[in-house]
Amino acid sequence: MNSSIPSAIRGAALTFTGDPFTAPSKSVMHYERDAILVIEGGLITACGNAATIKPTLPDDIEITTYPDSLILPGFIDCHVHYPQTQIIGAGGEALIDWLEKYTFVAEQEFSDREHASESAEIFCDELIRNGTTTASVFCTVHEHSADAMFESAQSRHMRIIAGKVLMDRNAPDALQDTAQSSYDASKRLIEKWHNNDRLLYAITPRFAASSTPEQLELAGALWNENKGTYVQSHISETQQEIDWVQELYPDRNGYLDVYDHFGLTGPRSIYGHGIHLTHDEWHQFHETGTAIAHCPTSNQFLGSGLFDIGKARRPNRPVSVGLATDLGAGTSFSMLQTMGTGYQVARLAGADLTATQALYLATAGAAKALYLDDKIGTLEPGTEADLAIIDLKSTPVIDYRMQSAKTIEEQLFVLMTMGDDRAIQATYIAGGLAYQRD
Repeated sequence: MNSSIPSAIRGAALTFTGDPFTAPSKSVMHYERDAILVIEGGLITACGNAATIKPTLPDDIEITTYPDSLILPGFIDCHVHYPQTQIIGAGGEALIDWLEKYTFVAEQEFSDREHASESAEIFCDELIRNGTTTASVFCTVHEHSADAMFESAQSRHMRIIAGKVLMDRNAPDALQDTAQSSYDASKRLIEKWHNNDRLLYAITPRFAASSTPEQLELAGALWNENKGTYVQSHISETQQEIDWVQELYPDRNGYLDVYDHFGLTGPRSIYGHGIHLTHDEWHQFHETGTAIAHCPTSNQFLGSGLFDIGKARRPNRPVSVGLATDLGAGTSFSMLQTMGTGYQVARLAGADLTATQALYLATAGAAKALYLDDKIGTLEPGTEADLAIIDLKSTPVIDYRMQSAKTIEEQLFVLMTMGDDRAIQATYIAGGLAYQRD
């Protein structure tokens, strides 16, 4: 599809105009049973009721119709490791042991540039096949692993945030850089890739335990020197990890204070997990505008704990949260399956997560957490035309179940509970058809 030529998509469509955690879903969710969405130059130029929009269109415009489907903004994965694609389903260990037994072994293979490129290609294809159009991606310590990721994303016109991992202690020698080499390599990558097409750079310390104070200090300096870049890392995934970080940084008042001390909190910083945060840390996340990537399938798989979405979105000090797969401890590329696990985790934690709220965390809420809500995450005119087309009859049992779903909220709940990659009928990236299910 030539993105400079206007085109249109017709079908049921849903987008968010506000936050369903702070207002009734019906007041912040715009649903049209028969909508037309117009695309030109990679952007959405109109979206609304088909009867209203169709008369305004030129007679020769191409309109692609998706019956029995739902047009959504493309899904946004706020925390994922592309080098771990090859170890999905490697189980039997808790976090620290899992890293040593599987992750660090797999990531050493990325010293081979060809292997990194092959993995990046498979990873990006799987994102798109699952309706995910934007992701915040961890690479490996190797500079060329970030090059491979950006090259694969750029060839598909994706909006991707990614960065080379920083790690100068508590890791195999083959995966360690130094404080200065990590600064120099990240700076080169920023100059090469940040704001190149739809690509954005994230300064990426793996976690506080694998970086020396010197490395985190230079990471903070690098972020301060390069406005508009991101920071991504991990926080408070397990109690063992928290205790370890406290031993390594005894002068700091907790895990989040380590990052804050080195200037690594604030808008465009996003931390994976946040399961075991203290009262003060929740407030600090809120006050600084730092976001959390909620990784329910990973947390369940490793037995790390239950993220409390109710506590995170408490009205008196809401924290920005986006949903994430966290592959490869996460078990699926599918954001629908991740939404379903998020619902289960919330219930076990004594909270609640409606299907509307879960979808928000995978679209508009994720975009807000990444400070990209002016560009992606909704179907608003002027935003980038990244779309996921959901088949409401993707399996026989879903088809049968949908016959009893009376409202769009019920339909979303069925999708979140039973949907997977088979539900993705098509994916559009920057207005172009990037994937069509056979």
